[in-house]
Amino acid sequence: MAKKIRLDPLGKETAIKTNDNLLSGLLKNELNVMQECGGRGMCSTCHVYIKEGMESLSPLNRREKRTLEVITTCKMNSRLACQARVIGDGVVVELPSGMYLSQIDDVESLIGRRAQQNILHPISGKILVEEGKLITRSMITQLSDTKGEVSKYLAQSVDAI
Repeated sequence: MAKKIRLDPLGKETAIKTNDNLLSGLLKNELNVMQECGGRGMCSTCHVYIKEGMESLSPLNRREKRTLEVITTCKMNSRLACQARVIGDGVVVELPSGMYLSQIDDVESLIGRRAQQNILHPISGKILVEEGKLITRSMITQLSDTKGEVSKYLAQSVDAI
């Protein structure tokens, strides 16, 4: 049986099959949510805030707890959409503001432009470039290095499984 969840600030409602994860509902609604680690609970790209209905989700598992400890924008109502399974109605989900570095195809094209929104680290959720800041060549080098490190980390974590 399907459970209803609401996506804020869109005010949009959607149905998710009982025991499916929140990520499936977010992707079904074409929201800007990534799954850099393939839905294994090892990155922050599907990090969400639960505004209501935490009791209608599965409890946090060990991997999710470890990952949330690293996310710098983590709050008491944080969950990873790939790990949180919907078991009841009334869940209200809000996405963190910003975009993850891994969503940017051509980092070099950002030189000399102002960030349209916060650029976030895919593992920690840390703000790498604040919204409105001018993106310099040194920032691009740092972003490119970070992108490479994240790719290497995620590739190693796939090999470990």
